[in-house]
Amino acid sequence: MSSMRPRRAILFSALTPILLHSYIGFRLVPDLPGPLWLKIAFAIWLAISALLVPLGMRARRYEPPWADRISWIGMLTMGLFSSLLVLTFLRDIFLLVTLLAGWHTPTLLANSAVVPPVLALVVSLIGFFNARGVAKVVEVDVPVAGLPQALHGFTIAQISDIHVGPTIKGPYIDRIVDRVNSLKADAVAITGDLVDGSVRDLSPHTAPLGRLASRHGTFVVTGNHEYYAGAEAWIEELRRMGLRVLLNEHVVVERDGASLVLGGVTDFTAGQFIASHRSDPVQALAGAPASAAVRVLLAHQPRSAPAAAAAGFDLQLSGHTHGGQFWPWNLFVPMQQPYVHGLKRHERMWIYVSRGTGYWGPPKRFGAPSEITKVRLVSA
Repeated sequence: MSSMRPRRAILFSALTPILLHSYIGFRLVPDLPGPLWLKIAFAIWLAISALLVPLGMRARRYEPPWADRISWIGMLTMGLFSSLLVLTFLRDIFLLVTLLAGWHTPTLLANSAVVPPVLALVVSLIGFFNARGVAKVVEVDVPVAGLPQALHGFTIAQISDIHVGPTIKGPYIDRIVDRVNSLKADAVAITGDLVDGSVRDLSPHTAPLGRLASRHGTFVVTGNHEYYAGAEAWIEELRRMGLRVLLNEHVVVERDGASLVLGGVTDFTAGQFIASHRSDPVQALAGAPASAAVRVLLAHQPRSAPAAAAAGFDLQLSGHTHGGQFWPWNLFVPMQQPYVHGLKRHERMWIYVSRGTGYWGPPKRFGAPSEITKVRLVSA
């Protein structure tokens, strides 16, 4: 029985793209206006896409440079297919409404069939350029009650969810590092999901992170993708580069007689991969000076917020959600995470959720631009 489950999973993963592409074909191809060759060309593209999407997801099975090339093609195709699927479904809802209202005509069928492929292509092109450009700086002021004057204006440059991997390489990281360094922040925080691959394959591409510069250093916490890629090896590599990885621990930053506690926890799901890495905000604050004026926690997933607030943190910096990355997936993020993007209040604690500095999967961002966040502590 146990051997049947993997086979069923493989069969399901192979059939799902075929079935979904077939749905698009049956719903659009017959209604498309224009010559027959155009319909045939679109049907052929759907058949090729049904093969490329799963191939791109399995690209790591191949040796470089083919792995990256296959991933690029597969991920671009996935991005286009994703929008096309949603738009085809929305067209069907629209047609159902028009049928019930008595507005259904052959002209409406033909004209509406053009909309999903054209709009999907436009959205994917815009999303590609949004994703591949350098993330813009978003400035956020966080009011802290009783903040000493010495810490007023303390800045943390946050980057998150870069996902160095098949389509994100060293030059992309170099541009991010240059922009972060231009902020001249007091500290730099990397809030997880830095990589999608092994140290052996990606260390040359993460090397630019060693250039990150700030007054008090660069601090890193693990995200769920670090555990998929071999967290312990990556922790060792990041430390070798001079970055401080916080594993349920903290550092104390002193500034003109005032103290700031900067803590970090492992990913919310880390304990499922390495038992000793179970995420623990209480442990991250253990031994911190009671006199500290402010306590900041780096935690990859927003759902660490309840435990962080209970532990006594004043601010949590998170990522993970990508802000949804591109519509309509942003509508589904709240089903898993309490916060999607921006500065929110959780009980007495502030939480800021970054939309991420890179992207995962398809090189596509639409309605959820990437960001480098400049967080500034200010007196409330």
